[in-house]
Amino acid sequence: MSHLAAWAAQPDASARTEIAYLLTFVKTSACQFNRNGSWHPSTEAAAHIERKYEYVLGKGMVATAEDFIRLAATQSSYSGTAYTVKCDGNVLKSADWLTQALHLFRKQH
Repeated sequence: MSHLAAWAAQPDASARTEIAYLLTFVKTSACQFNRNGSWHPSTEAAAHIERKYEYVLGKGMVATAEDFIRLAATQSSYSGTAYTVKCDGNVLKSADWLTQALHLFRKQH
């Protein structure tokens, strides 16, 4: 893939549906999200991830739900520190948590 083609990436309808599902999944979860050492409720995390998504989408860098997870929901752009999610006392990397949710969504649809 050429450098210019990477900048032209846009999610198709299926990817947009998956990304919308993941954003809703984050927002409606009862989980807490750790970003740069601070815990945030799911609604704040979803808003932050959505802002990052809009930014990378505008750069033409998102073609798939996996791109969304990797570029908007995995780690801090500022510090490079991985985001973590605490659900029912279990702490997971957000990338793993969202990838699992995506796989379940695909199985069901």
